[in-house]
Amino acid sequence: MGAWHPESPARLQAIEDQLIASRLDTCVERREAPQASLASIGRVHTAAAIALVRDNTPAGMPGNAGDNFASGELQQAGQADYYPIDGDTSLNPYSWRAALRAAGAAVAATDAVISGELDNAFCAVRPPGHHARPSQPMGFCLFNNIAIAARHALAAHGLERVAIVDFDVHHGNGTEEAFIDDPRVLMVSFFQHPFYPYSGAQALSHLVQNSVNVPVPAYSGGEVVRQLVGERWLPALDAHRPQMIFISAGFDAHREDDLGQMSLVEADYLWLTQQVKAVADKHAQGRIVSCLEGGYNLSALGRSVAAHVRALAGLD
Repeated sequence: MGAWHPESPARLQAIEDQLIASRLDTCVERREAPQASLASIGRVHTAAAIALVRDNTPAGMPGNAGDNFASGELQQAGQADYYPIDGDTSLNPYSWRAALRAAGAAVAATDAVISGELDNAFCAVRPPGHHARPSQPMGFCLFNNIAIAARHALAAHGLERVAIVDFDVHHGNGTEEAFIDDPRVLMVSFFQHPFYPYSGAQALSHLVQNSVNVPVPAYSGGEVVRQLVGERWLPALDAHRPQMIFISAGFDAHREDDLGQMSLVEADYLWLTQQVKAVADKHAQGRIVSCLEGGYNLSALGRSVAAHVRALAGLD
């Protein structure tokens, strides 16, 4: 989204570097992300929202029709190579392909986990997704990857109950809106409040029965989060008995991340993942698909994802 923007290609490189440094790269199976079909995306997003991304992706740079590019190309792009959606969210010549592959990773991971090919999956993708509303991209997000995956599990695989766990520092307003009238989907989250996108503090009237959104004040740390998970999340998840769990895995609640003001550390993300995995093992045959959301301090992001992946792999 521009060399100045925190949602940068360096995020995925930081994750890759830390997985190698932690020797986790040898413990996981890697798969290339396919492009999502428009039908899959259309289960969540309106035709107008899809067209907004497709039709306004700039065509001003060499190679914009392909998948491969040098990172320096985007950093040197001029203003004409960006289309602003809002003050935080822009399209560049690669945005359409990137958005299709981010959503496609989530859908393909869902297929692989449900079929038993994989025990669980973490999708290291960008752009993130949980702010993307059904009718409008926003907040760095173009398509709501985790909502698309959850809807795919329900529609294509016939699951009757799924859960979405969101531990990003920001409320997943797009995800909440996508499932406002769907009791098959339980959403549990915590998020800093008051904070962008200034939603979620009061459950939407139709969502009271299938949402446990817990606002927490700035500078809340692991002790606060662990207590609310034990008191609020776990009973709701047990009562819902999800057949699959989807995680909006944002790591910007880390104490080193300047885009939030919470105080989590890697051990908290390890613990959170272990709790979710225990619920999945109990109710969902261990089936989890996790998708990267936020996390903008590169060192903290890499370390936190490594802890998350380690827990998903059952190595801790």
